[in-house]
Amino acid sequence: MSQPAQKLRLSALIALAVNNRGLHGFFVGPRFVQWHAVVMKLLLEYRPPFDWPALLGFLSARAITGMECVVDGVYWRSINLKGVHGVLSVRPGVGDALEVTVRGADPASIPQILLRLQRMFDLAADPHTINRQLALDPLMARLTATRPGLRVPGTWDGFELAIRAVLGQQITVGAAIRLAGKLVAQYGEPLRSADPQLPGLTHVFPEPAVLAGADLATLGMPKSRGRTSSGVAQALLDDPSVFEPKANLNEGIARLLELHGIGDWTAQYIAIRQMREVDAFPSGDVGLINALAALEGGPVTARQLLHRAEAWRPWRAYAAQQLWTSLRGISGYAHSS
Repeated sequence: MSQPAQKLRLSALIALAVNNRGLHGFFVGPRFVQWHAVVMKLLLEYRPPFDWPALLGFLSARAITGMECVVDGVYWRSINLKGVHGVLSVRPGVGDALEVTVRGADPASIPQILLRLQRMFDLAADPHTINRQLALDPLMARLTATRPGLRVPGTWDGFELAIRAVLGQQITVGAAIRLAGKLVAQYGEPLRSADPQLPGLTHVFPEPAVLAGADLATLGMPKSRGRTSSGVAQALLDDPSVFEPKANLNEGIARLLELHGIGDWTAQYIAIRQMREVDAFPSGDVGLINALAALEGGPVTARQLLHRAEAWRPWRAYAAQQLWTSLRGISGYAHSS
């Protein structure tokens, strides 16, 4: 089952007045907050420890040109919620919290923004509970002691992640990100509320309807992968819940495997980062196999990795993140499908 959803506490939402029209207010949960149509600030709490450098490094290595960037330790990206464009930034806040600044978004979208950020930055995780269970295995005891605050990165949007995962099949992270940059530049809508301080944010991620009818092979990918990407887009149009969490991990994986061109690696990857299945585990991942081999000092097969991972239940996704990080640091990892 997915990790139980926990209520995300909104510590503060501060409006920055940029003109003389005044402020308005509305209720979000138990707290009264204020907003301004241009800029909103949110302080989102988490359970410490929180390994911000590792999470930021993961996002930086996968930042799509024109849509995301990391500048001076701050993560920036464009967003598109029901046709309203905006820009958000995330950085460490005061105390055990992340500070989020949202520009241009509709204030009515705050609940959705909060939910997406909770998933993306794994804010509901309880690292002490996770590490205590993983540490029953001596290998994981060493890794969690080194990085006790490691989070499993989520995603801003399930469709976006699914397309990223398909683009990344059987190629390196760097090659996949370059391909995604071409996709965004050619098919993404120009950002209508670009931040003048960050001219690199120029587009939002393409809409499913656009990619469903596009010949994506023209971007320089195999025709089969282009058809899979378009098929993923059509699948979302046919079933808007296709990438949403299911009743359990097996049901989620089974639904994803119904999609043409989606294999176990891609399904497990989507289950980890979008469906937030804490026990998902892509046992065929080259990075995971190499990481365990390096730590154990000998060759490891995918079957041996899967057998070893039984000791890491029900937190195999966090074990996978520890292994990836041990091998590649925070810069990226190899994968296969």
